[in-house]
Amino acid sequence: MTVLPRLIASGFGLGRLPFAPGTWGSLLALPIAWGFAPLGLWLSLLSAAALTAVGIWAVDRALAGSSVVDPPEIVIDEVCAQWLVLAVLPQEPLAYLLGFAAFRAADILKPWPAGWADRNVGGAFGVMLDDLLAAPYAAAGTWLILWLIGR
Repeated sequence: MTVLPRLIASGFGLGRLPFAPGTWGSLLALPIAWGFAPLGLWLSLLSAAALTAVGIWAVDRALAGSSVVDPPEIVIDEVCAQWLVLAVLPQEPLAYLLGFAAFRAADILKPWPAGWADRNVGGAFGVMLDDLLAAPYAAAGTWLILWLIGR
């Protein structure tokens, strides 16, 4: 296996940090999403989708020969899903902070169908899918909080 897929799948090594690798992966998405936000919603979403396709490829290669279904060092799924959450939020620090917290909660709690996908869909697509399915919950929850606090 080449180094590039493992580098991408691990969020450029952040997934190898000794604690909370998913959180580090989600944090990596913040500056990426911030940088793409001025390009507009559709280009930001398209870029996140492109990274998701690259992520599926990288995870597929990283899982090759491994008996571990979803190793903790693979965090590209968090990067992609977090980016999708942030892409639909206002580009302001409070929205990004709330979006980050909401995604981490949704990623951990895995509401339906994310939990179902986590248990039933295998391979690289399955690794990515549960996080992508948690993203709309996080985005909706963040918008609700922003609305409730008048932002």
